[in-house]
Amino acid sequence: MNITKKDGFRFAFDSSACEGCEGRCCIGESGYIWCSVSEMQDMAKYLGLEFDEFTSKFIKKVGYKYSLVEKKVDESYECVFFDSKLKRCSIYEVRPKQCRTFPFWDSFKDDIREVVKECPGILVL
Repeated sequence: MNITKKDGFRFAFDSSACEGCEGRCCIGESGYIWCSVSEMQDMAKYLGLEFDEFTSKFIKKVGYKYSLVEKKVDESYECVFFDSKLKRCSIYEVRPKQCRTFPFWDSFKDDIREVVKECPGILVL
């Protein structure tokens, strides 16, 4: 077990649950996968793409922010970088902060039920 706790959260996270989860945090309802310009630059470099090519293929602008695009699969959505065969992130080393900080998002501080539904690694304290 690899347990992580964070101040202000009434749950802990066991990252060993990721092995059998099959990427539930990367698939499901449509949403936004926010990323910064520097994160986009890192992802482009990691993939061996020019920045403009990367952004035209994988980024959508939402107001003044940027999000990775999603793929529609059956009645669900998944991150464009989710490898559905291997059930994991194909850019894990350079994934955006939003992904790196999951499940410790402010929106889950007061809604433990939602994060428990989404993530099998949640341990309610």
